[in-house]
Amino acid sequence: MTIYRGGCHCGNIRLAFETAIAPTDIEIRACQCSFCRRHNSLAAADPDGMLTIGVRSEALLSRYAFGLRTAEYLVCRDCGVYVAAATTDSVEQRAIVIVNALDARNQFRREPIPTVYDAETRDERIVRRRTRWMPVKWSSEP
Repeated sequence: MTIYRGGCHCGNIRLAFETAIAPTDIEIRACQCSFCRRHNSLAAADPDGMLTIGVRSEALLSRYAFGLRTAEYLVCRDCGVYVAAATTDSVEQRAIVIVNALDARNQFRREPIPTVYDAETRDERIVRRRTRWMPVKWSSEP
């Protein structure tokens, strides 16, 4: 397993993305929802990996939910960087990492796959995320 680190611009939110998949082989998704398009986000996940999110000041972490409210989109209130999304259901929390927030983002060179999830029901969305997103753990240490 390799760990790719990153976070927001001001350092309040830190990320550690652990995966055995080479950055040139990991699938990169370009969600076409209005939120992701406005952020030009490129998302990655390894269901067999792990994302650790460290937050120095919880007061500076925005947890934005919209649409079906099955995930929270994590944005730093101080510098405005969108770093990850995490599920909100009561089962094991899962997440995606935003490649743009990783220090080694240039290593993730695979062509992004445009994705549209508008037709998914709430249950279908939850199942997809449980299957394709990765486990996440939280830390108070960035």
